[in-house]
Amino acid sequence: MPPTRPSLTDGSTLSTLIRLALPIVLANVLQTAYQLIDAFWVGRLGAEAVAAVSLSFPLIFLLLSVGIGLAVAGTVLAAQYHGSGNRDAVNRVSAQAMLGMIVLSLILGSTGYVLSPIAVDFLGAADDVQPLAALYLKISFIGLPFMFIYAIFQSLMRGVGDAKTPLVIVFVTVVLNFILDPLLILGWGPVPAMGVSGAAIATVITQGLSTIAGLYILFSGRWGIQLKLNQLKPDHHLLWRLFALGGPTAVEQSTRALGMMLMTTLVAGFGTVTLAAYGIGTRIFSFVIIPALGLSQAASALVGQNIGAGKTERAEKTAYASAAIAFVSLTAVGILCFFFADPLVTIFVPDAHKVIEEGALFVRITALTFGLMGAQIVIAGAFRGAGDTVMAMAIALVSLWVLQFPLAWILAERTSLQEIGIYWAYPIQNIITAVVAWMWFRSGRWKHHRLIDSEASLKTATTPVPPIDSANNRP
Repeated sequence: MPPTRPSLTDGSTLSTLIRLALPIVLANVLQTAYQLIDAFWVGRLGAEAVAAVSLSFPLIFLLLSVGIGLAVAGTVLAAQYHGSGNRDAVNRVSAQAMLGMIVLSLILGSTGYVLSPIAVDFLGAADDVQPLAALYLKISFIGLPFMFIYAIFQSLMRGVGDAKTPLVIVFVTVVLNFILDPLLILGWGPVPAMGVSGAAIATVITQGLSTIAGLYILFSGRWGIQLKLNQLKPDHHLLWRLFALGGPTAVEQSTRALGMMLMTTLVAGFGTVTLAAYGIGTRIFSFVIIPALGLSQAASALVGQNIGAGKTERAEKTAYASAAIAFVSLTAVGILCFFFADPLVTIFVPDAHKVIEEGALFVRITALTFGLMGAQIVIAGAFRGAGDTVMAMAIALVSLWVLQFPLAWILAERTSLQEIGIYWAYPIQNIITAVVAWMWFRSGRWKHHRLIDSEASLKTATTPVPPIDSANNRP
């Protein structure tokens, strides 16, 4: 008999956390590689192309964030039911979460496609950037259903403790994206150069392949979750439960995305160079926080499973260890970024000296608070895993609407700092938000949100969950 993976609700807290978090971090690195590869090759087209992608990303994330809320709800319920041993409930939750994501993605994708030109104009793009950004958005929204379906697949697998299978899929598709990007962006042989739109097409193709692989795994039943077509019949009570639980997270993530859009609009008023520098800086930040995001997602699954199993103290230890690791590791990364800001920005825009200078300044101003930002991200993930999605939402609302955007506007528009004021809003917001999140964590109130006892429609006989083969993640 092959060796089995130890239970995620027993044994060493630290080793369990690392075992689940490491594949998630690696998968997030690879997923971010989509954006970095795009930025690398698009950067060869000039500042206008970089600005077009920078302008488009917040709007894509805005719609994707709505789906993230439902994915988180699926993760939380699947994790808590998995922790309690009710595999039948895990399967039904997974099927309804998948159904909700498919419907939602079709609605949002078609809406985004139609409104792309209007959105680009609203965001204040310069005349030379508008057509590039609009085309990039339209293609991206065609692929939105793929993004949503793969997001829920990945979330559900992590909810039941399997982070390795999504990692393998992401690795294969990123390699393919690495080949397609230069081919479609710059052209080669019979393949015409498509510019910015080529980056979007390459991403849609690889995301489509990821989705096909994810659906096969979920319906095959050999990786811990078994979906059946008859389970996709709408269960209105359970769908409502998922949307109610995921609603605060959707608001939280949408708020972040909307904040990004408004920040981008504010930055765009200072010209193409500043917009390009800001876009490069935020992409570097998105890469830097990958360890914290991975720890946050692992903490959500582990906290959910332990609370489902009635082990609240172990859930708290997991959250604390995750936040501590994030703080130490991202502080170290922030110090490195502070001293090597210029080379980092140069990677993306090697010949745009003004963009390099301003982007490096943005990175230096923010870098030394990376640790606090990481700790806050992880703590919020623990809140979600416990089912306290409302508090995670409240922290996001305060950080963006009470702190970051008002500070950025005041410092940029009402002081002599101008665009530099926008950059300073980031570290100030990081410090205050981390303090607020830590205070709620220390109160302990977030630990008392066990959700599965209240889910009457899923009170079925407990089906023991078989151990998972550590070699191939199969029960």
